[in-house]
Amino acid sequence: MDFNLSQEQQMLQDTAARLVRDQYTFEARQAHAATALGYSREFWAQLGELGLTAVPFDENAGGMGGSSVDLMLIMTELGRGLCLEPYLHSVVFAGGLLAQLGTAEQQARWLGPVASAETQLAVALEEPHSHYCLNHVETRAEAVPEGYRLSGRKVAVIAGHSADAILVSARTHGEVGDEIGISLFVLAPDTAGVRRRDYPTVDGPRACELFLDGAVVPASAVLGEVGQAFDALRYQQGRAIAAQCAEALGSMQAACALTLDYLKTRKQFGVPIGKFQVLQHRMVDMHTELQQATSMAILAACVADEPDSLERSRTLANAKFICSRAGRFIAEQAIQSHGGIGMTWEYVLAHHAKRLVMLSHQFGDDDHHLQAYAAMMDMAVA
Repeated sequence: MDFNLSQEQQMLQDTAARLVRDQYTFEARQAHAATALGYSREFWAQLGELGLTAVPFDENAGGMGGSSVDLMLIMTELGRGLCLEPYLHSVVFAGGLLAQLGTAEQQARWLGPVASAETQLAVALEEPHSHYCLNHVETRAEAVPEGYRLSGRKVAVIAGHSADAILVSARTHGEVGDEIGISLFVLAPDTAGVRRRDYPTVDGPRACELFLDGAVVPASAVLGEVGQAFDALRYQQGRAIAAQCAEALGSMQAACALTLDYLKTRKQFGVPIGKFQVLQHRMVDMHTELQQATSMAILAACVADEPDSLERSRTLANAKFICSRAGRFIAEQAIQSHGGIGMTWEYVLAHHAKRLVMLSHQFGDDDHHLQAYAAMMDMAVA
């Protein structure tokens, strides 16, 4: 397999890296995080102007027809810069669901503006008791003459506070835990009966809880067939996991670089502390984990666009497990190597550590994916 980037991919990576390097300093990030929006509208618009938000969409939808490998290059640079913009949730996850399930009218309405960064979307799938399971849906959608009445609660909706529309999973029939009976709706946040409670997350981005108290949406708001959304949710979450592994990879690379630079410059007893063998061994362990995470992030990107299969799901679960464990290990060892300064709010490493820990929990933590991987191995043997 050829792992060399094409000329177009190299240009894409260089564009993303230069934009983040020039426009997203740590001080600017902290200023964006302190606003009510929680990210920079100007930077979001720049992503659109440069075509970076258009990468995964077909050309007839205003996109560039890129692959998950192309997304990996962008997400790695966004992770390196700790960017707060909801690229993963709006472009990759929500955009992927619209591209897979949307009618021609729905795609014409939403995909073009998403590709140009004129519209921001969010995905509301998690519930108070779902614990990463996409099929654990208690939110109900009742058919009414006007369309569907939604009732329930969604949690941890990343960038849901600022979204122009939110993709909400709700059960049209069946019992909690059933894969059949889950439908997906495009919900306007200003719909009567919708309430959002927004808050900042530990690692910087803002999120919200979504309360649905009899919110009525038209039948045209349904994405795909009624009650048949689960397979698409699982498939597109797989693409989002691959992109998230790439984001974590960029943050891990930055944490390793910061640590190595610190070991070279911080002196004790008249010599750089990088001369001490125990810290050299720690740095080697960090780079070993980084290389393993790099391999798995590349593998995840390579399989993310393949048709849904047991092998694809198993590979993505493995990648999420490896990248989550590596991210937490690198964050912990980087802080240990820095000492007290590593926990200082004004130092960027502390924020990489927070981000890596939170990424390890989003879309399922390492224990969840290890259990899923083991179950799929049993299925393969059977």
